[in-house]
Amino acid sequence: MNIENRFARLMRDSGPARFFVPLGIILIVLGIILMSFNTDDYVETAGKVTSVAADTDSEDKTVYDIGFTYTVEGREYTGNYEDLPEQYSAGDEIKVYYDPKNPENITNSKTGLLPLIMIGAGALALVYGVLKTVKAFRRSRELDETPKAPAVSFEGFRQDPGVKEYYCRHDGEMLKPGYVLEDGERNVLFEGKMVKQALIGARVFEFRDHINGTVTEHEVGHTTTQSYDNEFFSLRSWFDFDGRNVWDVLHERGLRMTTNVRSKFPRLIYEVSRDGAPFALIETSGMYVHEDEAAQHKVNIPVGCYYYRVWTNSGDLETLFLTIFAVSETEQTIVE
Repeated sequence: MNIENRFARLMRDSGPARFFVPLGIILIVLGIILMSFNTDDYVETAGKVTSVAADTDSEDKTVYDIGFTYTVEGREYTGNYEDLPEQYSAGDEIKVYYDPKNPENITNSKTGLLPLIMIGAGALALVYGVLKTVKAFRRSRELDETPKAPAVSFEGFRQDPGVKEYYCRHDGEMLKPGYVLEDGERNVLFEGKMVKQALIGARVFEFRDHINGTVTEHEVGHTTTQSYDNEFFSLRSWFDFDGRNVWDVLHERGLRMTTNVRSKFPRLIYEVSRDGAPFALIETSGMYVHEDEAAQHKVNIPVGCYYYRVWTNSGDLETLFLTIFAVSETEQTIVE
């Protein structure tokens, strides 16, 4: 496996960790800092306002600097609050919270449980981030230790006996799009059509196998990203297929896939193995995917991520279609 694919996959899968670990550390540090200024054990008393000075803050709102006196165990102290939004007059009472160990330390409010809440939230975020990091490393290691495409030679695969060439195109209806898998004579072999659109929650796709005459419905979630600022190679990462990560579904079927950004610019070639043996080659194509069409229909530069040429020696068109579907819906460009 090339190093950029391994690194990109790890960075993508550890995306939540790289957000929650720093967040957790920041919350814990801030909570500890606030704890050092903890005023929860301060005692309340009444102060008497002695002076009031009006001022304006950065938003041009009127605020007040208040001077006052307060008494603790028979001794009188002076204090002041700055930038209070409430207006007072000389002689008014004002709440004062003082440190019983040093009555000269005062505040106009208590910190309460806020520091403990911040530390608790930070600890939860940190633990979650660490667990996600461990899971990402474990998942990457498990994939690397199981049969995968890089251990399989695809040299000459297109010409191997039993290998057939298919084409997959995007069926681009505005509200209910889908994909169609065809042979060289434009016969539709397999298609997946959206039958229920949903802006929130799962969409419903109808998978129709024209060879075996079967029709199944599947819930397809919206594509989710685990990378930030469009980092590295994966624009979008995964989606739920019948309630599970689509890559987990394909992994359980024995599939492994690899590609890289240098595969065949400007096309990407995906080498897909199944149980350690070649399963399919998937290559991004132009808008018109059939190479034997009229010259004016040929497009050398790939258009989006919706058109593919496919070579396979398998008759499992459902798994083949789901693999192409996963690649296209996630703009997948790293090893899986």
